[in-house]
Amino acid sequence: MTQLKTPLLGLQMLFVAFGALVLVPILTGLDPNVALFTAGVGTLVFQLVTKRQVPVFLASSFAFIAPISYGVATWGIAATMSGLAAAGLLYVLLSLLVAWRGNAIIHKLLPPVVVAPVIMVIGLNLAPVGVNMALGKTGDGAAQLVDSNIALIISLSALAVTLLTSLLGKGIFKLVPILVGLLVGYVLSLYFGIVNFDAVTSAGWFAMPNFTAPVFHWEAILFILPIAIAPAVEHIGDITAISGVAGKDYLEKPGLKRTLMGDGLATSTAAMFGGPPNTTYSEVTGAVALTKSFNPVIMTWTAVFAIALSFLEKTGALLSTIPVPVMGGIMVLLFGTIAVIGLKTLVVAQVDLSKGKNMAIVAVALVFGLGGMHFDLGIMQLQGIALAAISAIVLNLVLPKEK
Repeated sequence: MTQLKTPLLGLQMLFVAFGALVLVPILTGLDPNVALFTAGVGTLVFQLVTKRQVPVFLASSFAFIAPISYGVATWGIAATMSGLAAAGLLYVLLSLLVAWRGNAIIHKLLPPVVVAPVIMVIGLNLAPVGVNMALGKTGDGAAQLVDSNIALIISLSALAVTLLTSLLGKGIFKLVPILVGLLVGYVLSLYFGIVNFDAVTSAGWFAMPNFTAPVFHWEAILFILPIAIAPAVEHIGDITAISGVAGKDYLEKPGLKRTLMGDGLATSTAAMFGGPPNTTYSEVTGAVALTKSFNPVIMTWTAVFAIALSFLEKTGALLSTIPVPVMGGIMVLLFGTIAVIGLKTLVVAQVDLSKGKNMAIVAVALVFGLGGMHFDLGIMQLQGIALAAISAIVLNLVLPKEK
């Protein structure tokens, strides 16, 4: 029985991560089975680079939802993957910079006043998508898929249950609010008869995930690359969090240079197969704290189970039956939370917004990112999240400090 404990804990960690893991591909038009596969492979790559010292699980990153959705609609999945592969390589370059100049260089180049408005723009850019889907429409609001009254009942119920589970849940339930909200919304959808099981019936049991190799596309690369800045800095926060939980300083050993490189290579590897970028999962960190499961081997088992599940064709087919209002209800909370994390970044770092330089960086990044500002650079158009990130970095470097 003792021998089974580690694999069972690994399976439990996958259960904790599952809701968030599959939500990203469902929202962005990627294959959920591929996302499961690349989460598993990405975690194993991270463990290889960090010598299996850090008890974290890597899976689909929410920060890339907007650029992936835009990229898939504009250039297709293969071209978008080239941008995501490049984003992973940016992590690797940052890790080499840390190895050369030390951890402090990241804080100098990307302080909270730069990163915070970019995170806020990521969340607020997605707000209309969440509201449209909660109302039973497509993400762009172009078509009504479900009656709006029925959609509101389902989406608000899913939202309420997710909120209550997050706030009042005990033990393992507190760690899976998204999964609980999805289940309640799905049951309501069954009651209203808006779930179609044709895809599940026609799907086989075992099949190779629908892998998509990247195709080099300059415009997609230049569009997505700046967006990697925010999650790269978020990575430091995640590693700091798991260090506090485990009572070990993983920023020193194996070191930020190794964890950043592991995250970057995991993201680039995921893009090679057509999966979303990887990031360390806070839900799993919470589960590690709750169960005191600090052995990194547990995460190896989580990765193995994720890879195994990816070859079940009916998994992806069943996930594709989740109606739009269910996801919309969850997204209202999710995208708002991303924006609040940006605000929290400013508060925790005690950024003084009465200083002209700080106010200018945040103000310009927010308006550029949310107001529709764009620059036509010939081979690409710089706008949205990417423009917010670049403008914040440039302003931080060129604006003089106040006397």
